[in-house]
Amino acid sequence: MIIVVCPGQGSQTPGFMEPWIADARSRALLESLSEAAEIDLITHGTISDADTIRDTQIAQPLIVAAGVLTLDALSETDHLAKTGGTAGHSVGEFTAAVGAGVLDAHDATRLVALRGRAMADAATRVSTGMSAIIGGDEDEVTQRLVELGLFAANYNGGGQLVAAGDLTALTTLAENPPAGTRVIPLHVAGAFHTPYMESAVSVLREAADTINHADPIRALWTNRDGSRVTSGRAYLDLMVGQVSSPVRWDLCMEAFADAGVTGIIEVAPAGALVGLAKRALKGIPTVAIKSPDDLAVARDLIDSLT
Repeated sequence: MIIVVCPGQGSQTPGFMEPWIADARSRALLESLSEAAEIDLITHGTISDADTIRDTQIAQPLIVAAGVLTLDALSETDHLAKTGGTAGHSVGEFTAAVGAGVLDAHDATRLVALRGRAMADAATRVSTGMSAIIGGDEDEVTQRLVELGLFAANYNGGGQLVAAGDLTALTTLAENPPAGTRVIPLHVAGAFHTPYMESAVSVLREAADTINHADPIRALWTNRDGSRVTSGRAYLDLMVGQVSSPVRWDLCMEAFADAGVTGIIEVAPAGALVGLAKRALKGIPTVAIKSPDDLAVARDLIDSLT
């Protein structure tokens, strides 16, 4: 089974959309997604600087739009239809919902733009942040977080966990890290995937109730616990709740292995999830589609495994 994975916030870089909009079809699609998001995704994907596109309100729809363009390019040659499943990391779940046929691309972009605004608003209420923790014993790391009043926001697998919460506590964590770990502060505006985001959940839930949805047409896994979801309504509810719940990407990768994954393709802006897969799913061939130049390699992998 070839699984298409969709990255989350932090995967964007300045100008990364430039090669995509050289194609007329992709540019037209991005223009229409910009209208849905009520954000100029072309400008932000081509000339906006790193600080600008780090803004949650911009980053989230920009990342999903990039993934949608990748899915569209794979669909144009019928290669997406040959893949067996999909999953997204955090906001990448919206991209995955499009890839699985649960949401229309424009509805997904409209909803994720609202998500970005609601999470940005929640982040202004208390000064919080996030830090990646590399290495160490997971039980010891999580115990240290409890001692500091921090939350484990992302269980990324491959020896990586992300802590979130009060900035002072995160500083203490960095100054006195658990044995065998490195603590790396992340440039994000708040403590995502923790109870600090409860106000955003309420906003998103109300909007999600108005969105058309369908049951997935290929295997689809949730960040909640790595389980496969067969109901579009259930997946939409899970995406809403995930805003204030930990991302269990480690369990998603375990589920991929149990499902018999034979290849992994990461949509733009790609790289992070393939990196995790190389550590947790050793020997599985991967392709990171960073630009349209990578599409040929992805299609070749799909053809070779189907």
